[in-house]
Amino acid sequence: MTGEPAKIRTLLVDDEPLARRTLSLLLKDDPEITIIGECSNGFEAVKAIRRDRPDLLFLDIQMPEMNGFEVLEAAGPDLSSVIVFVTAYDQFAVKAFEAQALDYVLKPFDDERFEQAVKRAKSHIYQNRSADINRRLLEWLASQQMTSPPATEKALYLQRLSVKSGGRVHFLKVAEIEWIEASDQYVVLHVAGKQHLLRDSLNRLETQLDPDQFFRVHRSALVNLDFVRELELNENGDGTIVLSNRTSIKLSRSRREKFETALVRRS
Repeated sequence: MTGEPAKIRTLLVDDEPLARRTLSLLLKDDPEITIIGECSNGFEAVKAIRRDRPDLLFLDIQMPEMNGFEVLEAAGPDLSSVIVFVTAYDQFAVKAFEAQALDYVLKPFDDERFEQAVKRAKSHIYQNRSADINRRLLEWLASQQMTSPPATEKALYLQRLSVKSGGRVHFLKVAEIEWIEASDQYVVLHVAGKQHLLRDSLNRLETQLDPDQFFRVHRSALVNLDFVRELELNENGDGTIVLSNRTSIKLSRSRREKFETALVRRS
């Protein structure tokens, strides 16, 4: 065993052959990255994402028939790739970050700008891998303590969070957090009508919270099941969770059944 980290499996999606060629040339000599495929349209991209589960996705926005945002939507809520949009159009930047993109690179770009995006992506991916290792360790520890009282298992998860704001440090009880949403490189903690900003990723924080209490309702939000008041369903089967403070949060259709099971188990 070499002890070296696994290479970052990367997928390139752009309808322009020259653009794909450029990305490939810039990445081919990077020892930490391996290109697992290239896609020339959104339909190919969705199939490749579902089949290969890339770590990193370089994605164009303006493509015929299916644009980059539609690719992410079609790939489903379980898409775990780090997303870097590479596009010639600057008007989609806000929407890109709302879609949880890590970076937004405008064409034409120079080598320095592209290297910056790759460096950010690597850092984010390695951080998530470390969080995944911690999660699996917690699961293993929990499996070794099945005969212990429930309180012992709960002690494995975060009970408090410290948040800096206005020159002060606030210590928040995790049980009092109503829901958590992703916001670029931060997460927003919603507690008793107030919002607290914490520099962390939603994926990493989720591994440190009790999965019996906090449920991932869609790509960008975790909900404390203790604050769920009701679930509203429309005629298409889409769901909206209503919290005790009347906050409404979208529930991914694919996660509805798991959500209802988790809610019943929590009650």
